[in-house]
Amino acid sequence: MSTLATALAQIEAADLKNIEAAGSAGFAYGLAAIGPGIGIGYLVGQAVQAMARQPESAGQVQTTMFLGIAFTEALALIGFVVFILLKFV
Repeated sequence: MSTLATALAQIEAADLKNIEAAGSAGFAYGLAAIGPGIGIGYLVGQAVQAMARQPESAGQVQTTMFLGIAFTEALALIGFVVFILLKFV
């Protein structure tokens, strides 16, 4: 226990700021990934349901589903870019 206290006492203010920034950026990216994850899950579920109801339109539904997944995944990538900016700037 005393070793941990000694190590914590030796952490400088700049190091502490970097540690806090990394933790905050990781938390922010985690939150940014929740929305697209829910969106893609909902989108695929609805597409499967639509294809089950009307199999003849499966090709069109599948194309639209892939476009929706790409746009939704772009949100996660934007969150990742913000994570990198917060971490290194």
